Amino acid sequence: MFWGVDIGSTYTKISGIDEHKNIIDTTVIPTIINQDEIVVEYLKNKQVQMVVATGYGRHMIEDRFSCPVISEIKAHAIGAYNHSQDIEMVIDLGGQDSKIIKLDGNGGFVDFRMNDKCAAGTGRFLEIAANRMGLDMQEFSTLGFEADKELMISSMCAVFAESEVISLMAKKESGANISYAIHDSIASRLASMARKFATKSEYILFSGGGALNPFLKHLLSKRLEKKILVSDTPQLMGSVGAALAGYEICQEI
Repeated sequence: MFWGVDIGSTYTKISGIDEHKNIIDTTVIPTIINQDEIVVEYLKNKQVQMVVATGYGRHMIEDRFSCPVISEIKAHAIGAYNHSQDIEMVIDLGGQDSKIIKLDGNGGFVDFRMNDKCAAGTGRFLEIAANRMGLDMQEFSTLGFEADKELMISSMCAVFAESEVISLMAKKESGANISYAIHDSIASRLASMARKFATKSEYILFSGGGALNPFLKHLLSKRLEKKILVSDTPQLMGSVGAALAGYEICQEI
């Protein structure tokens, strides 16, 4: 078994593939203190031929397993290529950052853009806004489809953006319209980053936990005038890519 471990700021994703590159074991767990111990416990009593780590916490896994590490960008490029060889771009929306990756058509990447300076352009802001409105994420991620007014949140800072949400609530704007404004602010940022890379493909792959949000997917498609593809398990794109990297390393030994 070849394992990919993607330790993100919010969740840790673990994927295992067999010698035929079939995904046969996955899990998504919250990232907490001593996360390497939790990974060790999960892999205990499992067949482990190779572990490759990625994500912001990859070096703690490297130290624990003495294993290779790869960047999140490379892991997502490999995972995206495994999903579809026709994809030229990946939009990855995680808990604390967002990335636009331009692929090279061979399982690698040629360039990328990253927003990691403020939570306002990440999945975390969606969680903050949903909590502020008293909604669970499932309800919040579809409520915008009912909007009848295109409100706008203009702040580039999460703190000030949250203040704008509070102001809209005080004005008794509908939950659907506020949800539209929140989602559109993130879709606008992602689309602006994505437009820096010209692609011929009519498809863009959307990955990360943010890809589980149907209204955000809808707005991205509308803004970019592209078809947005989402795998069945978009959160696992990085961990699957890391596992596949492990498989390839073993073939070269």
